[in-house]
Amino acid sequence: MHKLNITFQCFSLRKHWIKGIIREAIRATLAAEGISAECEINVLLTNDSGIREINRSSRNIDKATDVLSFPMFHFVPGQPPTDWEEYLDVETNLCPLGDMCISLERAAAQAKEFGHSIKREVGYLTIHSMLHLLGYDHLDEGTEKRQMRTREERIAAMISGMQRK
Repeated sequence: MHKLNITFQCFSLRKHWIKGIIREAIRATLAAEGISAECEINVLLTNDSGIREINRSSRNIDKATDVLSFPMFHFVPGQPPTDWEEYLDVETNLCPLGDMCISLERAAAQAKEFGHSIKREVGYLTIHSMLHLLGYDHLDEGTEKRQMRTREERIAAMISGMQRK
């Protein structure tokens, strides 16, 4: 069983529903990537001003964004460790993959902009962040970005209500 620590920094009437899609997206990503270890992931849900402050303090970028990822380890994309022993927390016996922060305000705006549901957008941002925690990146606009987008879409297609329309 994975341990997901989901914290709301902003008010939302949809807490139960949002937690559900985040859990589903995390489980689907871990399964699709063949992660055999039990993991711990911290998720902070905030608004644009909250994520802007985190972006400014952690990356020295003074602007809001949709999602931030803070991996605990540097994995090779698509090549999870075969032996997780060195990655496990000795007290919990879980692999602390890292932290993610999602702006629900930005997710709602992007869902409207892209013409799909907030469920799909929050799920997609969660998958995107999980892939970052698992070593994927998109620093270039070529191969890395295409590889990550392909993985995101394949994982999203596995989740009910997240298929691209």
